[in-house]
Amino acid sequence: MYRHLGRYVEVPVHGAVFDGGVTAFPRPHREDVLISAAGLLGGVLLWALGLHTQGGRGLPGPWVLVPLVAISLTELVRRSAPLTALLVATLALVADQFTLGSVATIAMFTDIVYAAVLYGSPSAARRIPWGTVLLTVVLTVAALSRLRSPEGLLLGVIAAAIGIAPAFTGVLVRDHRDAAEAARLRAEQTALLAEMDRTQAVTAERARMARELHDMVANHLSAIAIHSTAALSLDDARTTKDALAVIRENSVAGLAEMRRLIGLLRDVGEDRDPVPAPTLRALDSLVEQARTNGSSSGLTFALEDRRGGDAPLPAPVEMAAYRIVQESLTNALKHGPRGLVTVSLDRSRRALRVEVVSPYGDRPGPRAPGSGAGLVGMRERVALLNGEFEAGPVTADDAAGTKIWRVRAELPVEERGGAS
Repeated sequence: MYRHLGRYVEVPVHGAVFDGGVTAFPRPHREDVLISAAGLLGGVLLWALGLHTQGGRGLPGPWVLVPLVAISLTELVRRSAPLTALLVATLALVADQFTLGSVATIAMFTDIVYAAVLYGSPSAARRIPWGTVLLTVVLTVAALSRLRSPEGLLLGVIAAAIGIAPAFTGVLVRDHRDAAEAARLRAEQTALLAEMDRTQAVTAERARMARELHDMVANHLSAIAIHSTAALSLDDARTTKDALAVIRENSVAGLAEMRRLIGLLRDVGEDRDPVPAPTLRALDSLVEQARTNGSSSGLTFALEDRRGGDAPLPAPVEMAAYRIVQESLTNALKHGPRGLVTVSLDRSRRALRVEVVSPYGDRPGPRAPGSGAGLVGMRERVALLNGEFEAGPVTADDAAGTKIWRVRAELPVEERGGAS
């Protein structure tokens, strides 16, 4: 037996197992033991009652029990060694023709032929039925040639009954068994693939929720953390008042974003329209909000939109570009020193390019902690669109060789077909 997809499957053993020089013969199946015992007892009873198939011809007395015992022993290995059992059973059947003959021997021979097709190798299962057909034809022709009477045809019918019929019955049963096994394996594989798809879908949805939650809320919470730290560390009423104003503004905006996310997770009712996703048309507001949040830390912000025209972008591309800019501005507020943060957008026929450049270096004053989840989220968004993404410190194109932090993403745009 072997374990397959959580189930134990029985496989036929086609020979002895050698382990350390000791031969371990397979244990007979319980049904095979019962068949062997029933056939042997039945044959002995027929012999005791004087019921034979050869009449007065053949070896007299208990000689009929020799092939009977031999073929009953082959029943014990009809599953584990079907071809060996068929060979021995054939010899026993031939030997039975030289005795008074027993119906039990013939009956067990038919079962051995059936078992050889059912439990044998695929090649044996293909050859045995046609072998019985050939043998039946040869015996029929030989009987007709010798007897020159219709009795030869009767011998052919008997040969077909004990050879052809059980062999092709084994073929039918084996085909049905193999079809059922294949259907079971396909069902298990389908269930396994469905479970894998479900797991991947859950994982992808969890990742999407994590990106949305981080991108939607982190910006506001970072601003709150920075300005609350400034309000606590600086003993200045005006600074505290300005910080509290920024904190309140970001708290309200963050709460609205959180409600929007919850609305996305809930089933949308018939009387409520889905909340629209942010688009690049809202970049002006996003940059203006970043300008307000970063005023106390010496950061300035500029937007350079060089896309040109009003050609629409695919919704996933707009969403990804917006979130990349949002997260880049959040990172600049959290980690960037004083300086200019530039957001650049450019579009070609094939891609939308997004670039955010911010100052890089040690920042004085309060700063919010970071976990690196934002960069992971941006990279995942670009990967989902089969785009290109890079982020890290680079040297600016100026005489001083200033270090800057640059985020660059190239998002493929689906081409709109037109007349040519």
